[in-house]
Amino acid sequence: MTETNGIFAFMKSRGIDLSWNRLGIKGMGAMAQGLFASLLIGTILNTIGTHTGFEFLNKAGAFASGAAGAAMAVSIGFALESPPFVLYSLVAIGQAANSLGGAGGPLAVYFVTLIAIIAGKLVSKITPVDIIVTPMATIAAGAGAAFLLAPPIGKAASGIGIAIMWATDMQPFVMGIIVSVIMGVVLTLPISSAAICAALGLTGLAGGAALAGCCAHMVGYAVSSFRENKTGGLFAQGLGTSMLQIPNLVKKPVLWLPALLASAVNGPIATCVFRLEQNGPAIASGMGTCGLVGPIGVVTGWFSSPETAGVTAFDWLGLVVISFVIPAVITLLVSEIMRKKGYILQGDLKIDC
Repeated sequence: MTETNGIFAFMKSRGIDLSWNRLGIKGMGAMAQGLFASLLIGTILNTIGTHTGFEFLNKAGAFASGAAGAAMAVSIGFALESPPFVLYSLVAIGQAANSLGGAGGPLAVYFVTLIAIIAGKLVSKITPVDIIVTPMATIAAGAGAAFLLAPPIGKAASGIGIAIMWATDMQPFVMGIIVSVIMGVVLTLPISSAAICAALGLTGLAGGAALAGCCAHMVGYAVSSFRENKTGGLFAQGLGTSMLQIPNLVKKPVLWLPALLASAVNGPIATCVFRLEQNGPAIASGMGTCGLVGPIGVVTGWFSSPETAGVTAFDWLGLVVISFVIPAVITLLVSEIMRKKGYILQGDLKIDC
C-alpha cells in the first residue's frame, strides 16, 4: 500500500493526473477542439473556395486540414498542462499517429499523445540538458507508440464506425433512434460527442442520425428553457452547448425526458423520411447546432460530392426540419406538458449564462 501511494505521489509531483476527468473528459474535448480548428475549418474553407473560385481559400483549407494530427496533439497537450518542450514535441507525434492511424487517426492521436505526454513529463526538467532530454523522450516514446498502436487502433475505430453505418443503412428506423438518442446524451454530458464521431468516422445516415440527436438536445433545451434563460440562454445553449444544463439534470434527472423524446423522434425521421446524410467531416456529426457546424457539415458534404446536382429543395427542407423545427417543437411540447403536471417547476432549467 505504501509503495502504491509512493507511485501516485511521484506521478502527482511530475504533473501526471490519470483521472478520468483529466484524461477522458479534458483530453477528448481538447482533441475535438484541435480537429475542429484544423480539419473541419479546412474542409469548410476548401468548400467555399471551390464554389467561389477563390483559390487562396482552397490552399488555406488544405494547409489547415494537413495539420490535423499536430493540432489535435498540441490541443491535448495544452489541456493537460504539458511543459513547453513536451508540448512542442507533440507536433511530430500528432502527425505520426494521425498518418499511421488511417481512418481512425483521431483516436490513435488521442492514445498515442497521452503516452507521449506521460513520458515527457516523467523526465521534464530533471536534468541540466532538458532542451535535449525532454523532446527526445517525448518523441521517442510517442513515435514508438504510434508505430505500435496507431494502426490497430485506427483499424478498430474504423471497423466500429463502419459497423454502425452499415447497421444504420440496413435498419434506418431502429438505428436512427439508437444513434440519435445516444449521441444526444453524450453531447449533453461532459464528454465530447464530436471527438467520438470523429474517432469512429461517423458519416452517412449514421452521421445524420447523430446530428439529429445532438440538435434535439441543443435546440430543445434552448427553447424549452426560454422562460428561465431568455435570449442569452437561447443562444448559449442553441449555438453553444446543452452541457450548461448538466447541474440541473444531475439534481433532477426527469429533465432529460423532453430532449430524449425529441431525439428518439428526430433520429428516425432523419434516416427514414429525409434520408439525411452527414458526409462532411465526421466531427460535424457530433457538433449539433454548435456554431451551426452540424448543418454546415451536411451542406459541405453535399457540395463536395459528385452528386451535388441531385440536392433538392426537399433536402434543404429536411436539414432545417431536423436541425431546428422538430427539436424545438417536440421538446417544447413535452416540457410544457410536464410543467402543467408539476414535473418541471419554474427555475428547474435555469442556467448561468
